[in-house]
Amino acid sequence: MAQGRRVERVAALIRREVSEMLLTGIKDERVSQGLISITNVVVAGDLQHCKIFVSVFGSADDQEQALDGLRSASTYVKGELGRRLKMRRTPEVNFVFDHGLAQGTTVLGLLHKLEEQRQQKGEP
Repeated sequence: MAQGRRVERVAALIRREVSEMLLTGIKDERVSQGLISITNVVVAGDLQHCKIFVSVFGSADDQEQALDGLRSASTYVKGELGRRLKMRRTPEVNFVFDHGLAQGTTVLGLLHKLEEQRQQKGEP
């Protein structure tokens, strides 16, 4: 049980620090041009690897550019995490695009269209 809480705490710290790096630390143009948010951080139980799920507001090209920029900055991010969190061993960082928000937006759009069709037909 204590191991699970420790992993969750490390994930929360990584999320906070990487969010701050997105605002001030990562100088890559591809990263700074889009609106990037961290949706989730998953840390392996042995604290060796972490996946940082990100959502990028913009076109598909903007999203791909931002993800490429984040991936190229992963060495910098790992180094900064090691310095800021003072961990004995800093996990390898892997940025992953989170499709969940896009899928949620699509579902909401479909539900909205269904509601409009019902209203046009006069259904309750």
